[in-house]
Amino acid sequence: MLDRLRGRGRQDIEAVAGVSLRVEQGSTYALVGESGSGKSTLARAIVGLVAVAGGSIRFEGRTIASAGQSDLRAVRRDIAIMFQDPIGSLSPRRSVRSILSEPFKVHGVDADLSQEVARLLTQVGLSPDFADRFPHQLSGGQARRVGVARALALRPKLVIADEPTAGLDVSVQGELLNLMNDLQAKLGVAFLMITHNLHVVRHVADRMGVMYLGRLVEEGATGPIFEQPRHRYTQALLAANSEPDPDADVQRLPIRGEVPSLIARPSGCEFHPRCGFALDICKTKLPELTGADGIRAFRCHNPAGVKTAETVPEPA
Repeated sequence: MLDRLRGRGRQDIEAVAGVSLRVEQGSTYALVGESGSGKSTLARAIVGLVAVAGGSIRFEGRTIASAGQSDLRAVRRDIAIMFQDPIGSLSPRRSVRSILSEPFKVHGVDADLSQEVARLLTQVGLSPDFADRFPHQLSGGQARRVGVARALALRPKLVIADEPTAGLDVSVQGELLNLMNDLQAKLGVAFLMITHNLHVVRHVADRMGVMYLGRLVEEGATGPIFEQPRHRYTQALLAANSEPDPDADVQRLPIRGEVPSLIARPSGCEFHPRCGFALDICKTKLPELTGADGIRAFRCHNPAGVKTAETVPEPA
């Protein structure tokens, strides 16, 4: 409204820019990055909750980025979402039975709902007696299991899990991750996981992508990225990850300042104002995607572990 009063035109925000990734059947792909990096926006775009300005999103050969409502309805039966807040994502006025029955009713699936609810609860390690409980009668771990059951109700092929371990005790996190691994092995479902928890990523993800200001700066198999990150942002994130060994020699790589505004993206490499390894070229030229060999790809003019023509000293 203020922009209109001042005679300014509409400003478009490029929340996700040039992201390319592939989630294989039965695998787990993790998206990591600071808050505001575009992870959740990308997830919402996949299920059609956010319109895309360009590019394509394909699911099992079907283009869904520009699909109509009828086509999206069919796709949403095969793509489910686990929401971040385990309690807040469940309606406080509805019983667990009603919550788990809803997907069948929405998609017009003819089934014995009592039998399906009991099956789903048993599948996630809860007694069928939980069907008569309400969300406020559930612990955080139990509510998360109900969320998993709801996501798997129609046997989807892809589940988007938004911060699945957020707000849970470490022991409960472990139980949930083991449950998801077991269900994946049993059902062959793929997970696209959005998380800040790098320990979780290392434990469960086959591949991972690191996002910064809506752009994928490093992507590939999880093992090689953890062992030798190439992009300086990835390197800093992993260095900041706490180690369980108190005697471990951990080298911290500070990230300067705050995340820039999407309205005023920095020129060149968007991470250069916060990077201790920035070169002159980083300020003017966006790095090309390097090493797109299926194992790892990254965008960095001065990557870690790779010699460049111009170098800068290690930050103190």
